[in-house]
Formats: sequence, structure tokens, C-alpha cells
Amino acid sequence: MQASRYDLVVIGGGSGGLACAQRAAEYGARVAIAESARLGGTCVNVGCVPKKVMWNAAQIAHAAHDAVHYGFDITLGGHDWSALRTARDAYIARLNGIYERNLGNRKVDLFRGHAAFVAPNEVRVGDTLLEAPQVVIATGGRPSVPAIPGAEHGITSDGFFELADRPQRVAVVGSGYIAVELAGVFAALGSEVTMVLRRDRVLRNFEAMLGTGLRKIMEDDGVVFLEHAVPQALERDADGTLRLVLQEGRVAGPFDTVLWAIGREPAVEGLGLERAGVTRDAAGFIPVDAFQQTDIPGIHAIGDVTGRAQLTPVAIAAGRRWSDRVFGGMTDRRLDYSDIPTVVFSHPPIGTVGLSEAEAVAHHGAEAVKVYNSGFVPMYHALTPRKPRAEMKLVTVGQEQRIVGCHVIGAGADEMLQGFAVALRMGATKRDFDDTIAIHPTSAEEFVTMR
Repeated sequence: MQASRYDLVVIGGGSGGLACAQRAAEYGARVAIAESARLGGTCVNVGCVPKKVMWNAAQIAHAAHDAVHYGFDITLGGHDWSALRTARDAYIARLNGIYERNLGNRKVDLFRGHAAFVAPNEVRVGDTLLEAPQVVIATGGRPSVPAIPGAEHGITSDGFFELADRPQRVAVVGSGYIAVELAGVFAALGSEVTMVLRRDRVLRNFEAMLGTGLRKIMEDDGVVFLEHAVPQALERDADGTLRLVLQEGRVAGPFDTVLWAIGREPAVEGLGLERAGVTRDAAGFIPVDAFQQTDIPGIHAIGDVTGRAQLTPVAIAAGRRWSDRVFGGMTDRRLDYSDIPTVVFSHPPIGTVGLSEAEAVAHHGAEAVKVYNSGFVPMYHALTPRKPRAEMKLVTVGQEQRIVGCHVIGAGADEMLQGFAVALRMGATKRDFDDTIAIHPTSAEEFVTMR
């Protein structure tokens, strides 16, 4: 078989792989990218982008209910989930086309099919053999499904975007950001939602204030929480409804849909990693060093497949920086994985960057840490019967009170955090925040007026 030679072969056409391939091509590298599914990966097709569309719909639902308290005469005739899905999917299809055209514009060769290693520097896609001194693995991840009887009767976040209609009774199993985001959408659009928690908290890996505040708001919005509930089986009744069998003999249900949101795993099956000599860690992810290098020279990995900070902007940044270094001559260019800002698109949204209070104490000692808090009902809700509270926290360390953590839950958190993340990375202190004039009346002003 005749091989096609390239400077770089990228396996995976998701956000990270596309960013890496296109940046390398901009430097003049001859690049091939292999993808067996739709371009854009999880983020564009079954993640961030369609999720944000659904979140927007849920926000509009909340606003519609609030409108009467601002003097509007609105009669709600229900919500057409099917129409929303059609419009959303058409938008995603347009994005898929844009990504393909962008590759063509940059003269990146796209190979449609499943890619697998033949040797460290050889990748087969169907009947085509690609050779390159540099190979980047960017295959991403997929939702995990529990190994229990009947698990196949449930759906994952992928299946959420395939729902033709909104189910009335939904159980969301999980406590992380995907679980609370999808539960929030279901609840806002009219479903009866039960969250099934293995322990007693949501967002356990975040600043504790955020999970506590969000759970209170979700409960006020009608979401039911089952604590210390570990599924043992999922059973389908004769009428098609579902029941969760939990530890200690408890049974939850009936439900129309059960959604598994228990984590994600790397998409590495069929890659032939063993033929390239690439090893994986205990969880199946591909370990890399600070420069995205695997244990095999010339083979690199970026994005969710590495298990590090599984966020779309992280994969994009890692891919672009890798190409900057390898093809752009920026010798030390690499991604700094510290102080990565992120947003949870719950209702209301959450923004967070840096260390939690507990992490700051563990890293710097309790005596070095000083925390500032603010909690209030945003002005928007002055006229509504709903009174979800906003909560904010600044975590500082040292005599100069350098800010090492910035956390907020409340309306607008998703948009306000980006600028504060820049300030934190630049080493801002509490005095810098104090000396900044507040923008009034906003929720964001609380960050620069805390005492």
C-alpha cells in the first residue's frame, strides 16, 4: 500500500484536533486530519454548543414566568421541544459545514473514517496509509454508563440531544456539572426532575459554596434530590416506565427517562495504541508531559483523551500551543493548566477560577488564607416572587492578599467571570479590586466592594 506523507497527522476532528491542525497548516505544515463522525467533536455536536441552545431556551422559560411581575400580559401556550430540536440541529449542521470548509481553506486534508496506528509514525484510515513524523491524538471522550443490569434502558448526555420529545418524569443520576446542567434544562422546560446522588452534594469538585447555593435554588424550583442513592439496576415496566433499584432495597420511580451523568471516559478503542507503544493510565487516559508528549517520541495527545481539565477551550489552547512550538518556532510554548476559568451552565449559572477555600488552606495553610464573601438577591428579582440568591467568594493568600480564587453563582456569572479570570492570572490583589470603581447597579460590582 502506497503511503501518503505529511508533516502532521491529527487523529480526531473535534475542537482540539481542528485547532491543532489548522494552526500547524498556517505555519506551512502539510497536515492530514482523520475523523469518523461529524466534525466538531463532542462540543459542537453533543456538548457545549447544543447545550447552550437548550440553556438559552430554559432561560427564556424563566423570563417568561417572571414577565408578569414586570407588567407584561403573557399567556404561555407551552413549549415545542420538537421545534427547538429541529432548529438546534439545523444550526449544528451549518457549523459542521463551516468546519469542513475551514479545513479546505487552510489546505488541510480531511480523511473520513476510523484511524488506527500501524506503527508509531503510521496511521491507517480505511484503505489509506498516512505517514508523519508527528502524530497528535485528539479523540476526546464519551459519557460513562454504569455496569449494572438494565443500564441500556437509560440515556447519556449524547442521548439527551436525540430526544424527540421532552419526557415528563426524569431521573438524572450524577452530581457533576453535566448532571446539574441537564437537570436544570429539563426542570425549566416543565419536566419533573429527580437528581440521584451517590453522596449528599452536587458539584463536589468545586468550591463548596457553589454546590450548596445551587442545590437550594434547584430545590426551590421543584427539583427533588435523593441522597446516598447508589443504583443497582434499572428496570423497565410493562408500560415502558423505568424504576431505579438502589442500594438497601430502595426503589425510585416511575420515570419516563433516566439519564446517566456519572462521568466521562476516553475514546481510545480501536486506535491500535499498543502497536504504537503508547501506554494508558489506570482510568484509560493517555498520560502526557507538560508539552503534550506521550511516552513515545513523535506521538502527542491533547484534550479530553488525556484526562486533564476536560474543557473545550483547554483542548483548543493545548492544540494551538503545540503547533506554535513544533511548527511555529516558539520553543517553550505550552499550556499552563493552572487557574483555568470555567462556567457551569446551571440555573443560575456558576463561574469559577482558581483555588477553592479548602484548596487554598491545603496549599498555603489556614493562617495565610483570608476569604471574602457576599450574598444577596439580584436586583432582577426585586419584583419577582422567586428569590434565588447570588453568592460570591474571593479567596486570598499572604500579607498582600493576592487573589487565588474567584467564585460566583448568580445571574450573569457566565459573562462576568472572564474578566476576573484575567485579573487573577495577572496577580491581582484585594487592594487592586478595592481600588477599582464599581459599575452600579450590577451583581459584578460586589466583587470589588467586598469587606
